[in-house]
Amino acid sequence: MKLDPFYLIVDSAAWIDRLVPLGVRLVQLRIKDRDEATLRAEIRKANATCARHGCQLIVNDYWRLAIEEGCDVVHLGQEDLANADVRAIRRAGLKLGLSTHDHLELESALFAEPDYVALGPIYPTVLKTMNWAPQGLERIGEWKKRVASLPLVAIGGLNPQRLASVFGHGADSAAVVTDILRNADPEARAREWLEATAPWR
Repeated sequence: MKLDPFYLIVDSAAWIDRLVPLGVRLVQLRIKDRDEATLRAEIRKANATCARHGCQLIVNDYWRLAIEEGCDVVHLGQEDLANADVRAIRRAGLKLGLSTHDHLELESALFAEPDYVALGPIYPTVLKTMNWAPQGLERIGEWKKRVASLPLVAIGGLNPQRLASVFGHGADSAAVVTDILRNADPEARAREWLEATAPWR
C-alpha cells in the first residue's frame, strides 16, 4: 500500500468537503460517539467527496459500516482490533491500518498482517490524554526496521517544521489533526502541509 506523505485526520465530512479539494490525497474520518445513522451518512458523504477528488478515504473504527458503504481502507486502534473481525475485513477487500504505542502493541499489530502501521505520539500532543510518553524520533527508526516494507505513519504533535526529521528517521507518512483543525486558517495551513510534504510525494 502506498500512502501519501500528508495524512490528514478529521472528525466530520464537512471538514473533508473543505480541505480535500485543496489537493489532499489521504484523509481519515475519525468520528466518536455518534449514532449509526449519523455515522453512515458521514461516511457516505465523505466517500463521495473523496471519490470526486481522487483522495484515499480511511474510516476509523467502524469497519462494518466501511464495508457496507463500499470504502476500501479501515483504521483500527488496539482495542478496536481486539473486537474486530479481521477476516471479514479482508474478505470484503479492505486494507487495514493499525495504531501502535509500544512494543507489545506492535507485535499484536504485525500478527494481524496490516497494510500499514501507525506510531504515536511522536511529540507531546493536545488532542487527547495519552497513556504513553512521547515516542521521539529514534523510535520511528526502530519501528521502521520492524515493519520493513510496510508503510509507517507517524502521528502526534507534528507540524511542517518537524517533517524533515520525521521522514528522515523512516516515517513514510505524517498524520495531523490539531495543527490544521485548530489553526486560525485551516485551509492555509493545509496548503502549507501539502507544500512541505511535496519532496516525499
